[in-house]
Amino acid sequence: MSRTMSIEELRGILIACAGGEDGDAPREDFADLAFDDLGYDSLALIETAARLKLNHGVVIPDDLITEVGTPAELLKLINDRIAA
Repeated sequence: MSRTMSIEELRGILIACAGGEDGDAPREDFADLAFDDLGYDSLALIETAARLKLNHGVVIPDDLITEVGTPAELLKLINDRIAA
């Protein structure tokens, strides 16, 4: 994958991996809200890492994905790995 991922693309992946509906996650300030505040636990984040690897070729180890605190931090990590 050569292009960067947008916050909206990541939002859709996170919602799908958490088993929610599109309306479940707020759109405003979504990127800067803590995963805890959004209701995402470590299992949802690990599922997100698996989906990122399978569908986008982006490998993020489980121990690293559970250390990020917000979607913005995760998006930066993803895009840094895409660019590498």
